[in-house]
Amino acid sequence: MSLIRVLTVDDFEPCRDIVRSILAASTDVEVIGEACDGPEAIQKAEQFRPEVILLDITLPGLNGIQIARELRKRVPECKILFFSQHDSPSLVRAALNTGAHGYVLKREAALELVPAVEAIASNRHFISRSLTGSGLSETTHPPAL
Repeated sequence: MSLIRVLTVDDFEPCRDIVRSILAASTDVEVIGEACDGPEAIQKAEQFRPEVILLDITLPGLNGIQIARELRKRVPECKILFFSQHDSPSLVRAALNTGAHGYVLKREAALELVPAVEAIASNRHFISRSLTGSGLSETTHPPAL
């Protein structure tokens, strides 16, 4: 199996460092680039063509939902996984309505980030376990520990 190529988009460098560390634990995932805002995310997505774009919602300038809409137009083959601290069901729905394949809460990253990336790379959807009681559907979850 080839490596799942991931672009991470978050304006908070320590968060990008944590994501890189978590994903490095998987032999199936490679972080190929990082971006801190919308224009950089779009430029790097067009340049690198990752399988998965890990996208925060709260970013300077354009928010993650606006960026996702633009990414769907410019790099439709890339799958978007929102990675956010926001757990409002209406915000999660708005994010998923962009055509994104999933939504992982930052507080669940240690357990859910790698399974989410793997699920999305396999054309499945993934929503953090703690969000699924909110009426959200089409989910895949990590195995129970």
